[in-house]
Amino acid sequence: MFHDGFFMGGMWFGWIFWIVIIGLIAYLIIRLTNQKNNNQSIQSNENPLDILKKRYARGEISKEEFDKIKSDIE
Repeated sequence: MFHDGFFMGGMWFGWIFWIVIIGLIAYLIIRLTNQKNNNQSIQSNENPLDILKKRYARGEISKEEFDKIKSDIE
């Protein structure tokens, strides 16, 4: 049926194929998560006053807290 050398070579090819596939998937996952982290760091380059205004607009802090933190920032 199969020659022993051919069959064993085919088995090694199968292992190498799956190792390469798993490696590519791991590479893509790492690359996508790093890209997501880079996008978050770019968005966080706002100045403190802008962040404070957004927090106040969302209702996270009161007017008194806003004024106190604003005076601390400036």
